[in-house]
Amino acid sequence: MAATKTFDYSSVDATGKRSKGKIDASNEASAAQMLRQRGIVPLSIAESGQGLNKELSIPGLSGRVTLKDLSVFSRQFATLTASGMSLLRTLAVLEEQTTKAPLRKALSDIRSDVSAGVALSAAMGKHNRIFPTLMIAMIRAGEAGGFMDQALERIAVNFEKDAVLRGKIKSALTYPAIVLGFSFVLIAGVLKFIVPVFEKMFRDLGGDLPLPTKIIVNASHSLPWTGPLMLVLVIGGTIGVRQGLRRSPAFRLWFDRAKLRLPVFGSLLRKIAISRFSRNLGTLLSSGVPMLQALDVVGATTGNAVIAHAMKDVQDSIRDGQPMSAPLGRHSVFPQMVTQMIEVGEESGQISQMLGKIADFYDREVDTAAESLTASIEPLMVLFMGVTVGSMVVCLYLPMFTVYQNIGGTS
Repeated sequence: MAATKTFDYSSVDATGKRSKGKIDASNEASAAQMLRQRGIVPLSIAESGQGLNKELSIPGLSGRVTLKDLSVFSRQFATLTASGMSLLRTLAVLEEQTTKAPLRKALSDIRSDVSAGVALSAAMGKHNRIFPTLMIAMIRAGEAGGFMDQALERIAVNFEKDAVLRGKIKSALTYPAIVLGFSFVLIAGVLKFIVPVFEKMFRDLGGDLPLPTKIIVNASHSLPWTGPLMLVLVIGGTIGVRQGLRRSPAFRLWFDRAKLRLPVFGSLLRKIAISRFSRNLGTLLSSGVPMLQALDVVGATTGNAVIAHAMKDVQDSIRDGQPMSAPLGRHSVFPQMVTQMIEVGEESGQISQMLGKIADFYDREVDTAAESLTASIEPLMVLFMGVTVGSMVVCLYLPMFTVYQNIGGTS
């Protein structure tokens, strides 16, 4: 039997009355189900006594609306709508519930627009920096088809899966990033504090230094200006690349193609792009969004210009009466399995379900690839640090061997 835990929750009933309390359950999902059986809608559920496990708020960054925030917001929106609460009251509750100032301000504006007769999708479209194009398109389709609660549920599921996917990517890249950062700090510390001590000792002993030791000593001398220069180059290069990606579609396309060709990470990035493409397109089509509009939205939401470029080709082919699978096969970013499964979905009339199966398959592939990458990178990073530190130690001790040889020769 699963262990019982205590959860703190905040909830709202059908009249809009909010309340807080504690509930014992095996996990968050069970706690939410128990609350719904009581006739109340859970807004937030967290295990009691988390203490230091709570997320840190960094000044200047904590106000940014993240994918996780949108995932929680979408789930709450879907739950409140399904409970029968009016749209205006739902927006008011969501506005009170959120802790992110930009999201709260956007919800206040949206509630004012909706109360004035503006459609929800149109009101959210005014805040497209907060709400993704995918979300707005699906809400617009839900309004047109009269299935807003189902559209919101699909949005919540989509964002939750996307948040899990990004979490796997971050976990795979966190370890090598930390090790590389620590390695650079270690090298700078050795050059700054250790090398000068050895240099003074070598100067007192006299004689010429071996070439590797001279390189280390010269690097120590130039560290006061090369260190800041490298930092400026890294920061300036990062800013320049980001601006180039934002302003130049041609550079963005080249950059994304180069990412997919990386020897280790390229395969993982390709699987992530295909998973996001399949899930987003399948979700849009199942929500009633027209094919051409769905392809346009997907091209802007996959985060990869190679996919976006392929979507334009697919749109042109569909306008000419061709099936979607035909032009996809001309783009190498899509494996043959994907085009074949989409072709089967088109022939059977279950394209959205087939896209969902493709997304689930590549989610598992990403999970496996991320675990494999993490497992293989750990020993490589340890080897990198060992070789780096070992090389510096050998370079520093080379003059010692020369001194001992000279002493042996004179004796």
